[in-house]
Amino acid sequence: MSIETTIHRALNFSAGPAVLPLSVLEQIRDELLCLPDVGSSILEISHRSGPFGEILEDATSRLRRVYSIPDDYEILLLQGGAVLQNTMVPANLLIEKNQTADYILTGAWGQKSSRDVQYFGKLNVAWDGANEGFVRLPQSDELKFSPHPAYVHYTSNETIHGVQFQTPLSVNQAPLVCDSSSDILSRPLDISRFGLIYACAQKNCGIAGITIVIIRKDLLQRSGDRLPLYLDYAKHAAANSMANTPSTFGVYVLGLVCRWLEETIGGLDQMQSINEQKARMLYQRIDDSAGFYVGHARPADRSRMNVVFTLANRELEPAFLQQAMSAGMISLKGHRSLGGIRASIYNAMPVEGVQTLAEFMQDFAEKNG
Repeated sequence: MSIETTIHRALNFSAGPAVLPLSVLEQIRDELLCLPDVGSSILEISHRSGPFGEILEDATSRLRRVYSIPDDYEILLLQGGAVLQNTMVPANLLIEKNQTADYILTGAWGQKSSRDVQYFGKLNVAWDGANEGFVRLPQSDELKFSPHPAYVHYTSNETIHGVQFQTPLSVNQAPLVCDSSSDILSRPLDISRFGLIYACAQKNCGIAGITIVIIRKDLLQRSGDRLPLYLDYAKHAAANSMANTPSTFGVYVLGLVCRWLEETIGGLDQMQSINEQKARMLYQRIDDSAGFYVGHARPADRSRMNVVFTLANRELEPAFLQQAMSAGMISLKGHRSLGGIRASIYNAMPVEGVQTLAEFMQDFAEKNG
């Protein structure tokens, strides 16, 4: 792509839908009218066609390879986002109403994830950070698990409050369930530690409209014959994620992003290193600002995906956002429930983009401090 056509692209710090790799966007552009050797656009071909079957197989194979997903796990590509998973997880994993699910609430998304448990069983809140404003993660001795939970659920990264688990939780025999919507594919992960991982794609690995579910195959047996078709993981697995018409374009983009992670980035170890570098830039700028910028999360629990902070003088925040926009940086306004500033620096945000923001932060502080 020539400089004339890219010069006007802003640095997009949106929390989602979020920035995509430029090379992926370029390939989408080049193939949108007509897929190579197909004769039609990806927006037009049947999900039952041979070409789409190859696209689906490529996307799932690349995802399995880049994430090192063991063979005893099923990959489902669904719709409905993480919100539908808030219902599907308890619907499938709680077999009887007297069973209990344990939830760890580290932010707004953890809260939302827990709300539908009541329709299928009992909820035990193992820890809740709301009283402290969701500024930290729990210590292991603070977790109050129920005696025999059907599963334990947590959110690996909270996009609104900017807290993140850097390693998987340790639980005993209960399956560990993780909402990984905003840090999926951002680092290597031992999938065998989990019973189920789910994530909407539009933050780190694709576009809105597709949801990834990675589920250990033995847990599919819990679905039984209790559920209608679209709520049933086992039925989706049996139908190869095509119990209904899938998000064909979303599957296509997911495959392209996984290819970018493999062939351009060089895998998740390298992706993690890049993400750590980007996060360090911004947190260093906050910490070195002599209190001009105030981070939301406790330093030990800070997210590498969503850098959330305020200005000590809150009256300066509108000027910060306006001047950042004038400098080509968009979607930095914090979530409406929290305010302040939020820089989402997902996989596809280049290091140079984060460097630009860090330099702007320093310049703004020097002029207004």
